[in-house]
Amino acid sequence: MTADIHFSPLALTRALPFLPLAQGDIDYQVDRRGEPGLIEHLLEDPATKVILTRNGLVAVPRGQGGLVDYENVKLRLATLPGAYVAAELKRYPQAVAMFLGSYGGVRGECVVAIDISRVPEPGSANRVAGASNVAGAIAGAAAGAAAGGVSAVAGVLGTEDSGTVDGNLSVSDSAGQGADDAFDESVGIAEEQPRQPKPTLLQQAVDRFDWADLRGFAPHANAREAGQATSAVTLSIWHSRQRYCPTCGAPVETALAGWAQRCSNAADGNRILFPRIEPAVITAIVDGHDRLLLQHNAAWKDERLYSVSAGFVEAGENLEHAARREAKEETGITLGEVRYLGSQPWPFPASLMMAFKAHAVTTDVHVDGSETVTARWVTRDEYTAELISGRMAAPGRATIARYMIEEWLGREL
Repeated sequence: MTADIHFSPLALTRALPFLPLAQGDIDYQVDRRGEPGLIEHLLEDPATKVILTRNGLVAVPRGQGGLVDYENVKLRLATLPGAYVAAELKRYPQAVAMFLGSYGGVRGECVVAIDISRVPEPGSANRVAGASNVAGAIAGAAAGAAAGGVSAVAGVLGTEDSGTVDGNLSVSDSAGQGADDAFDESVGIAEEQPRQPKPTLLQQAVDRFDWADLRGFAPHANAREAGQATSAVTLSIWHSRQRYCPTCGAPVETALAGWAQRCSNAADGNRILFPRIEPAVITAIVDGHDRLLLQHNAAWKDERLYSVSAGFVEAGENLEHAARREAKEETGITLGEVRYLGSQPWPFPASLMMAFKAHAVTTDVHVDGSETVTARWVTRDEYTAELISGRMAAPGRATIARYMIEEWLGREL
């Protein structure tokens, strides 16, 4: 009598070999985060790499921002000289500096990210009390000059000088005049236009660089820069969203080299706050015939997009239970064995995606109709045909879902 041999669809499951947002070989050097003056010291070192974030985006060299939708292109992070950035941080205390870590080696390269989301635009009144203050400062300077003294004028951007790039210069600005203007008698006679302050280095960066979404940048970057961008965006989004202590409501200050915040309320102990991380499970579900369950969610604008089951972990819930619960709620499928595949951050705004592959005990699909609109089982040949015909679209190249599907498919998409 021959015994029945049952093949487990999870038997040949492999851990995901590569994930675009996963960290590589960077050393966080956590023990250095509390060092006094760490950021200033790092910026003085020519080996320090300085990158920028703004409103959840990363700075890339001009012209690269439009390349994210192309397949075979390489992108890199834009950088600034640390010595120049140090002066800018003194000018703009609302900019957030974050020490991302070091790669050691002969160069000992360290990486610092600066978030400039709250740096005011050129000419912004955020840096002064108002236009009346500027007029008063000019009047005060004139009075000082009449008294025989030299007075420093408060620039529109808040610096006190009489000759820096953002100060109120005492000579006319000839910017915008060409050589031919010397032959025009009307030049200089017309009503004088108010002079605009020259943008500072961090303000110029807004237009000097392109700004790329992490999902578009990471698939085209090398592993180190993808990791740097992921950490920088994750921290910068948290700092932008949490400006007050969630316990007492007092304003917070950046702490531990950008990896934490300190509540400014001394009466409440100046508590240290750490970034919020929202765990989520994502599960590739296969049946006894090694078919994959793909589903389309109501929130997705592209009707062709099909992916795997995913959802947030509830309070007090373990990961495996979350995977089983989400599958049951969304598709009516009961899961048996669940195996871990890997994880990667998904800072939109603060998720950590933990991937699993699971064996379906049942195969009758009953979608909830609200979150999940449709779901269906596919073989490898059926899925390939759907992609070729354009009836289905695969998840993006930065998503962990894409690599989970590739693990099942046995090849790259």
